[in-house]
Order: sequence, then structure tokens, then C-alpha cells
Amino acid sequence: MLSVSLHGIKHNAPHGLYPEEHILGNKFEVDVDIWLPDALPWPYADYTIIQHTVTTIFLRQGQLLETFVHNIHSALKAEFPVAEKIKVAVRKLNPPMTGYVAYAQVCYEA
Repeated sequence: MLSVSLHGIKHNAPHGLYPEEHILGNKFEVDVDIWLPDALPWPYADYTIIQHTVTTIFLRQGQLLETFVHNIHSALKAEFPVAEKIKVAVRKLNPPMTGYVAYAQVCYEA
């Protein structure tokens, strides 16, 4: 099975649970892996479609990483219906917490 990946898609956006996150914004990073069946004559997934899909989802207002993961996964499944599996990871870099935390991450694959 062939996998196509696009990792480190970065966005600055005013998303988060707390009011100050809507003012200051946060830095996000997204990884996408798409597994395609061997039966296709030329299995491929266009990287620009993956990046455009992620960007489109991040333009929408949101609070939870879980919502972004689900929306990105659903949109990519619609773009690549032959995919056997799609994995999406969304990270909030340096989340606003006490102490240093590199990132908070939510993943979904199906």
C-alpha cells in the first residue's frame, strides 16, 4: 500500500477555548497521511489539494483541536474517496499553560 504524506503544515489562527486565544491567536501544525490502494493504476494524492483543504478548514472559526481534526479528515475523505486510510494530526504549538509544553496534539485515523 502506498502512503502519501504532507507534514508540518503551519497556520497562525485565533482558535482556542479561552478568550485571549481569540485575540492573541495560536500557532498550529498539521500532519496528513493518506494510504492509497495498490489496485489503482497510478496511486497518487495531489499535495496541493491536501494543503488547500487544511487551509480552508483553518479559515473557519473553531475552538477544539478535535473539531479541526474531524473536519479535516472528513474533507480529505471526500477529496480522496479511494483512500484506504487517512490520518490527521493537529498540534497547538506552545499552548497557553503554566510551564513549558511543546504542543498539544489530537490525532484521528480511519
